[in-house]
Amino acid sequence: MSKDLLSRISTDMPHFSKGQKLIARYLIDHYDKAAFMTASKMGATVGVSESTVVRFASELGFEGYPQLQRTLQELIRNRLTSVQRIEVTSDQMGEDDILTKVLNMDIEKIRRTQEEISKDEFNRAVEAIVTAKNIYIMGVRSSASLADFLGFYFNHIFPNVRVISSNSVGEMFEQMIRIDKGDVVIALSFPRYSQRTVQAARFAHDSGAEVVAITDSHMSPLVEHADHLLFARSDMTSFVDSLVAPLSLLNALIVAVGLRNRAEVSKTFDKLEYIWEEYNVYEKADGQK
Repeated sequence: MSKDLLSRISTDMPHFSKGQKLIARYLIDHYDKAAFMTASKMGATVGVSESTVVRFASELGFEGYPQLQRTLQELIRNRLTSVQRIEVTSDQMGEDDILTKVLNMDIEKIRRTQEEISKDEFNRAVEAIVTAKNIYIMGVRSSASLADFLGFYFNHIFPNVRVISSNSVGEMFEQMIRIDKGDVVIALSFPRYSQRTVQAARFAHDSGAEVVAITDSHMSPLVEHADHLLFARSDMTSFVDSLVAPLSLLNALIVAVGLRNRAEVSKTFDKLEYIWEEYNVYEKADGQK
């Protein structure tokens, strides 16, 4: 519903009551701010009662105002510029005790991710990864750090991992030219979604590879090209993309595939420990020789 919510409100405007029209106009003109307002604050802002706001949400077909609010938040996450994000954050959080507010918001993202993610889908994604001939990992912009993190640990588990990194779609295709049936592509993208990642996921899917999409919701353009969907909450915090929940999901994915390949992982780390010791890779703690 989020994609056509504002156009639907515009179309239904003549049928709304006087109070509902005030709410509707505010949503159309200021949906970026409205998405983070309580029903009470919305009513006070437009000059109607809180109950009128709640009834308006029901009039639109929502179970309640919180569902309307979540739909607005889904709508804006891929629309707002960085400047608009900063303005929304200022209205939403103010400037007092930012540390506590941001940490609590991140805790909430992990909690919601845990509640909403499909364990069956997670297990199917793990199975696809551990049985893949080759594993490709892709993520650009802020998701590049997630791709590098996943690639770092997967390279300790599998011999056939490649992190796709480039500044253009064309370069991505060149690194994926040999992708084929039996391969798995792990594509990571969060609002504002990267077209490079979406196009590369489409190419991988068209080439017969299985695509594991790690993204935020069914609104993501990656969904269309994915065989396995893993959702993690990544709401915006100012101009910063909060990647706490996606990173926690990746931790779970690494542990799960590591346990499936525990013999190989143990052998790899035995060898690494010898190398680290032999070549003095790490500084020893005080008192150790």
